[in-house]
This record gives sequence, C-alpha cells and structure tokens, in this order.
Amino acid sequence: MTLPPIDDWWSELSPDAQQSVLDNDSHRLAETVREEIREITGAVVGMVEQLSAEDLAYARAHTGSKD
Repeated sequence: MTLPPIDDWWSELSPDAQQSVLDNDSHRLAETVREEIREITGAVVGMVEQLSAEDLAYARAHTGSKD
C-alpha cells in the first residue's frame, strides 16, 4: 500500500477532506480522506500512510484548486 502522488488526487478531494488534511496535527490521513483517495485513484491507502512535508506544502499551495 503506497500513497499515490498527491497531484493525482488532491484537486479531486472534497473541500471537507482537504480541510481535514490541513487541520490534522499528524501527517497521517483520516479514514474518510483515505476512502476518497481510494475512490479517486483506485489505490488502497493504508492506515499508516502519511503525507511528507512536500505533500503538505503542495496541499497548502493548491487548496481549493479544481484544475
């Protein structure tokens, strides 16, 4: 189980899921966020998967983006 590249799914996440990622003190993803990523990409995202500092920077820079 590997987290797909953030640019493959971030813009497709719901606004609530994006906010959940940004508000989370941990880099780990909430179950609802992991489920949305699975629906978007088809990848199974495990409970221990977490965002890197680069992923978080990308997320902050692209919040609300619907490319």
